[in-house]
Amino acid sequence: MRIRPEAFRQEDKIREEVKAVEEEMKPDVIWIRWHFGQDWKEEWGIYFKVLLSDDAAEHRLREVSEKVEKRIEERLDFEDLEIFDHFNYRSESGQAKLREESWA
Repeated sequence: MRIRPEAFRQEDKIREEVKAVEEEMKPDVIWIRWHFGQDWKEEWGIYFKVLLSDDAAEHRLREVSEKVEKRIEERLDFEDLEIFDHFNYRSESGQAKLREESWA
């Protein structure tokens, strides 16, 4: 059995830092959610789901996504947390059409 990374012991800090980035990035970012998971090699990762405003997703996706990732990486040292980071983005209207529960 694999040992859980340091990130599991720092969930409160992760929650606080992600919330701070979410607030900083409004109105482009509606919310940021995350969870721990393992990839196909059983390596631990933190998986971010970022719901963007339609304007940000349609006109500034690259700029906004790069800024979100940079801000989170400035606040969380993934190497020290012993975890890989993964980001997924979706627009508000895209989620309204798809109605995917894991993005609700």
